[in-house]
Amino acid sequence: MALREAATAVVVVVPFGLGLSAGATADDPDPVFRFQDRAIVESSGLAVLPDGRFVTANDSGDEARVFTVDPATGRTVGVTRWEGEADDVEALAPAGPDAVWVGDIGDNNEERATVTAVRVPVGEGDREVRGERVMLRYPTGPANAEALLAHPLDGQLVVVTKDVFGGTVHVAPESTAPGDTVTLEERGAVIPVVTDGAFFPDGRHLVLRNYGIAMVYGWPDLEPVGRVDIPPQQQGEGIAVDADNRVYVSSEGMRSPVLEVELPPRLAAAVAGAEPEEPEEPEDSETASPSDEPTSETRGSEDLPADEDGWRSDPTRWFIFSGLIVLGLVVLVRWLRRR
Repeated sequence: MALREAATAVVVVVPFGLGLSAGATADDPDPVFRFQDRAIVESSGLAVLPDGRFVTANDSGDEARVFTVDPATGRTVGVTRWEGEADDVEALAPAGPDAVWVGDIGDNNEERATVTAVRVPVGEGDREVRGERVMLRYPTGPANAEALLAHPLDGQLVVVTKDVFGGTVHVAPESTAPGDTVTLEERGAVIPVVTDGAFFPDGRHLVLRNYGIAMVYGWPDLEPVGRVDIPPQQQGEGIAVDADNRVYVSSEGMRSPVLEVELPPRLAAAVAGAEPEEPEEPEDSETASPSDEPTSETRGSEDLPADEDGWRSDPTRWFIFSGLIVLGLVVLVRWLRRR
């Protein structure tokens, strides 16, 4: 029990260390828009509809509802409520032109025997719906997750756990239908502390994010394709991809911004199914100097090895990250002694 509680303490502390370290090294871009609705205070999931409008939902503690937002103004143009209560909504995934899957999958204490994905219609105006539910359970017992994805071609549901030492991708059976209770199947390991994810329109790639970076993977092999640095955010949570492969990220907080993340050229070419342009060869390759080789200062983030997630190269980030983990463990030990 102590080990499990220690891991929980680390998960609570880590987001702030990751956010601080990201803020120390990245530029703050202009937002695409800011949420104007005062009811949107803990934007967790994010999805983009085919017409360009965005959908978001609050983290745990809110009622069972999602917000449709016009990016031109940042104002809410529609709210959908579904029957029942929400436990811990953490993610959204597109479910057709006018609907989303809502991932009620948060479980910080890992106590829920099943979690829920609910398909709800979205758009302009306020509406109350029943919602189409799918109950999901993990093959090895309860787990905490914040990423729910739906494959753009066949609709298969994908859940990614939020683990400090590396997330696990789980898939629902392809035959899953509303009303079913299904056992997820483990597919593979990915980056730690995943807070959201989304498929690219081609269905051959997906992107997963944590508090500091995002990683693009191939599907279904989960081979890493490239890393993307995320701009600093208050507490970065959501990520979404539109029909033109544009990537957006969101954060918790009042009037929080939605930012567009530019993919490195080679990574953009990969998800678009295009061959990247090869750099021109020097006229005399035998006389090329060692300085022509890529260095840690000149190579793009897409050129990093698949297992390099950006933390190893920055000792300042490691210092903050490690210090906050120690702090979390100290707090936990003191709490256990008082019991």
